[in-house]
Amino acid sequence: NATEEKFVLDTLAGCIEYKSLLDVVVDAFFVRDGRYCLISERNLYIVICYLATFQLEELGLQHFSRIVKSLDTAKMQKFLRFFFNALYLNTWIKDEWSQFYDSLYVKENWIDPLLRWQPKVQQLIEQLTDILSNRTTTVKSSTVTQPKEFNLTVPKPRAIPIPLPIPLLEKRPPVPPSTYKPPKEKKQLEEIKTKNRRKAEVSIRSITHACKGDTFFLNSLLVQGTFLTGREVVPFLPQYLEVVWELTDNIPIKLNAAAILREGALYQRKMEQELKRIENLLRGAGDPSEFLEWQKQMRGKDLEEQLAEIECRRLQGKLSHEEAVLAHQNVIQENKKKADLMREEKAELMHRYAEKRLQEQKEMRDLVEQVVEGHKNAKQAKIKLQKYKQRIVQEVCEENRELLRQALEEEEEKLRKRYELIQQIRAIESLPSVRHKFVDLTETGGHGLICEMSIVELRERLALLRDTQKAAEEEKRDQIIHEKQAKEQLLLDKLDQISLFRAQLGRAAALKQEEKKRKSQSGERPMKDERILNLQKKIVEKTMERKKQAGLL
Repeated sequence: NATEEKFVLDTLAGCIEYKSLLDVVVDAFFVRDGRYCLISERNLYIVICYLATFQLEELGLQHFSRIVKSLDTAKMQKFLRFFFNALYLNTWIKDEWSQFYDSLYVKENWIDPLLRWQPKVQQLIEQLTDILSNRTTTVKSSTVTQPKEFNLTVPKPRAIPIPLPIPLLEKRPPVPPSTYKPPKEKKQLEEIKTKNRRKAEVSIRSITHACKGDTFFLNSLLVQGTFLTGREVVPFLPQYLEVVWELTDNIPIKLNAAAILREGALYQRKMEQELKRIENLLRGAGDPSEFLEWQKQMRGKDLEEQLAEIECRRLQGKLSHEEAVLAHQNVIQENKKKADLMREEKAELMHRYAEKRLQEQKEMRDLVEQVVEGHKNAKQAKIKLQKYKQRIVQEVCEENRELLRQALEEEEEKLRKRYELIQQIRAIESLPSVRHKFVDLTETGGHGLICEMSIVELRERLALLRDTQKAAEEEKRDQIIHEKQAKEQLLLDKLDQISLFRAQLGRAAALKQEEKKRKSQSGERPMKDERILNLQKKIVEKTMERKKQAGLL
């Protein structure tokens, strides 16, 4: 009933919730007093421990005694005597439980109630002990049994089964090597991803350097929501962007040998280009700085137009989304009407189906009565068939006995021949053989070769070869040390040159940054495009209409 089901579910939930506390007691019981108990009975002890600790106040001693006495008496007597031991409760059980819960809470809510119930539970333990003692002492006295010889029939010799042939396993195909190799598509996707990321980083750098002080550009980036890299954009202002540029310019970079040589070659190439430009100016060539400035302004205007076009496309997408939401709400209303019609049709069909089922059940009863009458006539035919099968089985058993006798004779002949062959092999192995051979290290092998030598001569030549190799290694080591020192001196010279170039470039960049700040402060803020304003008004109108429609739904 519902009460018993609730009790079982509460007990299961409690055992799962307090599993760590119950495992402490049950594990200790299996180590100390329950060494010979079955591990499959662990859940039984967990449930009894939970009822005694958390449900004894609600159940009462009488109901708890009924549960305990319905189980195995010896197991319950041993477990309750172990668990309600006052010394165990006050010492290690309390300490182990205090590792999971507060010690004061453990003592007041669990240990003290168990100690209060301990005298009454002790009486229950004594009752279980008395039951066990009565069970073991009451032994029925019986007369001594006089053995008599059994009148058994002589069993027939068992038929020896024919040995089955050992089936040969089919050769399995080997595991293809492609199983342990990553697919080519994954590698291609990684390469494409790396190339796209590099392109995105290059475009980001070019855009941010071109419009570093442009507020409209920064706001449009916030409206888009993401950079080309796919990461979320954090709201920022031009002053924060300038701080980021200054921090990234001043980050110290640890250079290895290749980086030092590469940077030194770069500065050397820049210095040669600058000397060439000055030489051309001295010869009368023109300065392309005006053209570069005009080119930069044109690119900035093109970028502003591109960003305005992007903003228009984004607003158009948002407007189409609002229209789609309105269309979806209209479809929901139509679907509700269709669902009501389908429910009415379903009720009509169910009524027809119930009438059809009643008719089929009536026809099925008539058919069952006809089948029962047919079964009565089939019993006699079944008895005749059984006798015919018994006669066939007897004939087959006689044939099997003859085949088994022939197979046994052939197997005995094979075993006899095998035994004789083993005896011959053992006799051959028992003959003594000379296993020691004396070797003279100063003699050659006597094979008639020109390059023949003794082991002593070979060892001398190997020692000379080792000395030669060692001298060559020492010479090469000295050469490597000299080359390494020369390379270190070259790197130090390059570092000095790089530090000078960096200082000059830093001062030039600071002057250029100050000039850009003055230009950005003096410039005017660009006005928004009329198309963007019109699209924003349409989006607000559609949003209001959608909210009104949602309220009606």
